[in-house]
Amino acid sequence: MSPRDEARSEVNLFLLASDNSPQLLPWLRSHPSDASSQDESGYSLVHAAASWKHPDLLRVLIHEFHVDPNIRDSDRETPLFVVETVQIARILIEELHCDISLKNDEGLTAEEKIRSEGEFVAVADYLKVVRMRTSNGSPLVDDSNEDVENGNERLPPLPPNVTVNMGTTTEDEVPEEVDPTFRARIEELASREDFQGEEGQRQLRELVTEAVRGVEQESEARAVRRRVD
Repeated sequence: MSPRDEARSEVNLFLLASDNSPQLLPWLRSHPSDASSQDESGYSLVHAAASWKHPDLLRVLIHEFHVDPNIRDSDRETPLFVVETVQIARILIEELHCDISLKNDEGLTAEEKIRSEGEFVAVADYLKVVRMRTSNGSPLVDDSNEDVENGNERLPPLPPNVTVNMGTTTEDEVPEEVDPTFRARIEELASREDFQGEEGQRQLRELVTEAVRGVEQESEARAVRRRVD
């Protein structure tokens, strides 16, 4: 065994990556081929950085060491399959150009697998939005978009003539769940090719107006019931 192999056997690169250890990058810069290392299950340093939420390490692995962002493990799963936050998913897709359409050996995309597991629904929802925008030819981000920090999400701009008034509500005024019919109408509209066009935005304004009126009517009804009680 060469001195390098002996030294390599004493260094667990995947543990260093999961901990985002300061020892990792000096080692990789001395042994750049190790940046593409995979264990016996195909788990890579990119998988580790994605899973353990280390955005800066992800960027260095892809940009400096040129590791494939779509590197696959033994289940043919890319790092996108192991993300737990929208922040990391956005970095992989919007910055590092990870392919959302790739499927694992079960024939599932990252969106489908993450949704089926039911734990990181926000990530699955984000991947769905990306898929719909990609299919419609819409840009993933606009020129004013900034890096997402701490998992906070920037909402898309509202259509013209639509405003939102921020306020507080009591616990009784919060609906138990979103009307599934209304949710389906929103999702159907968002998936249309003309969603960003004049007609699509007009229909969105109508849906928003309808929803606001429904909330107001329900709030008034609750207020009447409280007075009667």
